[in-house]
Formats: sequence, structure tokens, C-alpha cells
Amino acid sequence: MRLCIFKFHNLSFCKFSPLKMSDISQHYGGSILAMKGKDCVCIINDKRLGNGPIGVSKNFTKIYEITPRLFVGFTGLISDAQILFRKIRRSHNLFRLNSNRDMEPNELSKMISYILYSKRTSPYYVSVIVAGLGKNNNPYIVGMDCLGCMDESDEFITSGTAANNLSGLCEALFTPDLDEESLFVTSTQAFLNAVDRDTFSGWGAVSYVIGTKESKRREIKGRCD
Repeated sequence: MRLCIFKFHNLSFCKFSPLKMSDISQHYGGSILAMKGKDCVCIINDKRLGNGPIGVSKNFTKIYEITPRLFVGFTGLISDAQILFRKIRRSHNLFRLNSNRDMEPNELSKMISYILYSKRTSPYYVSVIVAGLGKNNNPYIVGMDCLGCMDESDEFITSGTAANNLSGLCEALFTPDLDEESLFVTSTQAFLNAVDRDTFSGWGAVSYVIGTKESKRREIKGRCD
């Protein structure tokens, strides 16, 4: 609320005028990038958690492991993201019990899309990115909005407050069929340079490179100013 003070004949009175509410999906900040390589995929997020422009934590993760070959990341309203992740994890565990196998990335993304669309009248204010390796080690990345609309890409997916910066840098730096180490270097360079130009993202990053043999987690130091 904004406090406005008026003076009239040596008397003063005040009234409150409402301020426009900012976008709730950007209130906590944060950004995520997923990028494809040759038989590998990288997903990376920043570590900042904010209350608008105020920093709250510099060690907050937005990416969760479903299986060693499958990860999901959330930007937007943190409380909705935590509720949605619990639903995803429960549904995946039930699928594993019934089918005796883990979900493929495309199966998980369709399930998440269904969950999001089923809540369309009171949606979860989150954007979702799914990244993983499917059958025959095919890399898979897809992004979704709060209604579950899927955007599958053969190159990269961006989400969060630095999404525009990330898209521009990735278009300039991305090359197809990168190996695991080159993919890590390219995605890290694009991500750090993008979040350095965004007030609501940054404070370091965490990268997950999913390869045919293992998934590697690396922490990257970044600017904290």
C-alpha cells in the first residue's frame, strides 16, 4: 500500500492507495536452463531465493531428481512447486510399483502436463522443465507453462526471470552434438552471463549433466552482488 498525505486548511489527512501487484511467478526469482548434447543433456539452475529484490537464501535448489537419468525443475511460486513435486514423486512411485520400471522422460512430461491442466481453474503458478535420457540414450527436454502446454525442443529450453537473456545467449553459443564436457562448458557460460544481468537470479549455480554412464552434479561459483 502507498501512503498519501494531503494538507487542507492546516489540517492533514491521509489515505492509502493500492499499488499494482507484481507478477507472483517472479516474486521468488530464479532461472533454469536445459540444453541438449550428443547422448547427453544438461540442466542448470541458480541458487538464489529471494523475496522480491531482497535475498533470502543463496543455496536454494529448483531442480529435483526423479531417477538418475531424469530430472525436473521448477520456477515460479515456490509453495506451488513443492506441492506439485510431491504429486509427481508420488505418481512416479506408484507407476514404478505397478510397472516394475521407471518412467521415460516423455511419459513423465505427459503426466505433469495432465496434472497441470487438471488444475487449470486454480493453477499452480509454476513453469516446469523436464530433462533426461530416454530409450537408446536419446536426450529429451521439454518446458511447460502453468496450464501444462508442452514446448519440446531439439536445442534448449529456458525458464525464469532471466529467460530472455538465456534465450539470446543460447542462440549465439549453442551448437548441436556437443559431448558432455563441451555441453557443460557451453551451458555454464550462457547461464552465468545471463543471470549476471538479472536482478532476481544468480548467486552461483548447480549443474546436472546426464550422460549414458552417470549423471554429474557440479556447483559453480557466481557473483553474489
